[in-house]
Amino acid sequence: MKIDRAAFRRLLDFVALFPHYFIGSNADLPIVGGSILSHDHFQGGRYEFAMARAEVETALSFPGFADVQAGIVKWPMSVIRLRCADPGRLEELADRILAAWRGWSDPSVSIYAETGGEPHNTITPIARRRGEDFELDLVLRNNLTTEEHPLGLFHPHAELHHIKKENIGLIEVMGLAVLPSRLKKEMAALSDALVGGTDISADELLAKHAPWADQLRRKYKFTKNNVQKILKKEIAIVFSKVLEHAGVYKRNAQGKAAFLRFVQAVNK
Repeated sequence: MKIDRAAFRRLLDFVALFPHYFIGSNADLPIVGGSILSHDHFQGGRYEFAMARAEVETALSFPGFADVQAGIVKWPMSVIRLRCADPGRLEELADRILAAWRGWSDPSVSIYAETGGEPHNTITPIARRRGEDFELDLVLRNNLTTEEHPLGLFHPHAELHHIKKENIGLIEVMGLAVLPSRLKKEMAALSDALVGGTDISADELLAKHAPWADQLRRKYKFTKNNVQKILKKEIAIVFSKVLEHAGVYKRNAQGKAAFLRFVQAVNK
């Protein structure tokens, strides 16, 4: 698997032929790849993910590309959206952004292009059509690991592992949670424990959920009629935090300023 200009071209060629589908690729590095890296792994379908519905909150401009609409998407992960009637122009600008990102470091927000000769920066790209226009979302990814976060700094952190520990791939990037199958059994048992007020701290199956369950008990009064609905809602909240952890630029003043510094670097 390799994310490069040719990969962008393949995605845009696909939606030129099949304008009613989206198509995207997992990234090409471990941790952020979410897939087997020994082959190209494109995924597509006739489905509108939440990220596709998210609006552009900050308009961007790239010198020499006045014909390309660009902006930062209002989304937990860090997404640059490009739109133009000419797919070749999107391919060219996406390649420029990728090249800049591959070599970009910003220690103020713990982004390092490489450590010890190991590259960390890549992109998860998604292509779709908007009428006669082509649209390309470039999701910035980084697979740096640290002592505090050995599975990945921009990866679900330990406090969320009771729900989601696995890599964040293309489908999840776009907003659909791919949850481990173990949760089906665990949530059924947790539902009974929450309704019955059972202590789960010593339960082999449920102990990992104990801190979360304690928070939920302080927040809700559980009954057989509401427990399933509440758990689904709260799992969705955890998943939104998963995406926030995976975002390289956090959605705060520091993160936005750092994001714009990278855009300025692309323009230079």
